Order: sequence, then C-alpha cells, then structure tokens
Amino acid sequence: MISPLLTDPLFLEGAIKILFVFVLVTAALVISARNLASLLTTYTIQSLLLALIAGLLYLIEGSPVLLSIAALTFVSKVLLIPFFINIVEEKVKIRRDMKFNYLEPTSSLMVSIALVLLAYVFLSGFFALDRLFFFGAVIGLSLTLMGMLVMFSRRKVITKVLGYLTMENGVLLFGIFVTELPFIIEVLIIIDLIILVLLTTILAVGIDSTIEEYHQRLLKLKIWSGREYL
Repeated sequence: MISPLLTDPLFLEGAIKILFVFVLVTAALVISARNLASLLTTYTIQSLLLALIAGLLYLIEGSPVLLSIAALTFVSKVLLIPFFINIVEEKVKIRRDMKFNYLEPTSSLMVSIALVLLAYVFLSGFFALDRLFFFGAVIGLSLTLMGMLVMFSRRKVITKVLGYLTMENGVLLFGIFVTELPFIIEVLIIIDLIILVLLTTILAVGIDSTIEEYHQRLLKLKIWSGREYL
C-alpha cells in the first residue's frame, strides 16, 4: 500500500528541494576534494540524488519517461560508470590530485557561489516557470557551471573526467525541469557511451597523467602506431 505522503505533492516538492541542497553540497565537495576515491564516492551520491529527484518528480507528474530517466540514471551513473572508474582508480599509483590550475579549492568554492547566484539571476530573466521547476533549472545550470569549473581548475585527466561527469549531471538535471523528456533520454545514452569510451582511453594511455602529459602520451602512441604500418 502506497504511503499517503508519496501522493502528497507538497511533501514531494519539499523533498525535491531538500535534494537540491544536497546536490549543491556534492558539487562543492567535487570542487574541493583531493582524494580520488572521495571524488568518485561524491559523484556516485550526486548521481543517486538525481535518480531520486527524477523518481519523486515522476510521483508528481506521472510521466513514465521520468521513471525511465530515474532507472537509466541509476544503472549508468550510480552503478556502471562508477564501477568502471573504480577499475581505473585501482591502477592509479597516485591516489590524490594535489595539482590545481589557476584556482585553489577555496577560491573555486567562492567562484562556485558566484556561479549559483549568476544562474539564478540569468534564469529569472528568461524563464517563467513554476517555482519548483525554476529551482530545478537553477540548480541544474549551477551544477553544469561547477562541473566546468572542476575541468578548468584540476590537472589530472581522471579528475577532469569527474568534472565532466558532474557537468553532464547538471545538464541532465536542467533538462528534466526544462526540456522535452524523450530528448533527454537519447542525449543521456549518447553521453554515457562517450564517457565509457573516454574512460577506456584513459585506462589505456594516460591513467595518472596531467592533461599536458596525457597529450604527449597520445602523440607518442600515434607516432608508434604509424610506424607499425610503415
């Protein structure tokens, strides 16, 4: 028997708003964490929160597509991709990413707060949405920008991938509350496939390198492959 709370829109909207706060907390942890295992755990929790948000929104809207998004997010982002990254991490000799470009964690957190405020101001001038959907769009855009910030400020390739995954989570969250749902599923599948290919490349070529070292290894691999055919 379904609990009456799970059919109460006000309760469900309140639960989703609480999950929004936790999503922002995970984004802040991704920006500041230096341990790769902690980064992976944070990303997994963040993805689980997105799956829960989609599930609760399904209870409000009743759209089967939302339930499909929740299931797909759970399978791909909570189980499959973290499992694959964990295989990568087990082969990494350096367990911590101590190198930053341009911005240290404290500065990055300050910039991320500014990005959240910027997203709120920007979207308030362009979208006339229900309050819940407006907050969902703001958090989604903020998460996307914070993921970009991780890619900008970190040096290790594997950490940049986690930043990209965070950015993709933001795109997904934004899409759930703003765009057409069937389109989101198609994009989600394509992006997840790209991520798996990218992780495979990192596993094979530049697992513990910075982005500059990674490019050098790719160049050496290209030259070596060309010689094989000569």
